[in-house]
Amino acid sequence: MFGMNDDAVFRALADASRRQLLDRLYEQNGQTLGELCQGLEITRQAVAKHLAILEEANLVSAQRQGREKLHFINPVPINHIAERWINKFERRQLSALSALKKALEGDGGQ
Repeated sequence: MFGMNDDAVFRALADASRRQLLDRLYEQNGQTLGELCQGLEITRQAVAKHLAILEEANLVSAQRQGREKLHFINPVPINHIAERWINKFERRQLSALSALKKALEGDGGQ
């Protein structure tokens, strides 16, 4: 898919502080840097650096609104990761469970 860099997304998601910022944006999208810093035990500068990494991975986008810069979560790269790396493994397990169910039902396990 265009614009998708799995390595950048995995690197961005590897850090607990960045995952926390994504969680906060998921709960309330469109927050300023100041709002995102509230209640965190890291500096404003560290939050800004984390946001820059999230933006580079296309997980967060920023939009200027007057003097403020609002940050928005972009779920597309995470969905891409889920489709490419997680769901394909789930399908195999679900297929195995389905085959097992059919085999048990075929042996009188109704």
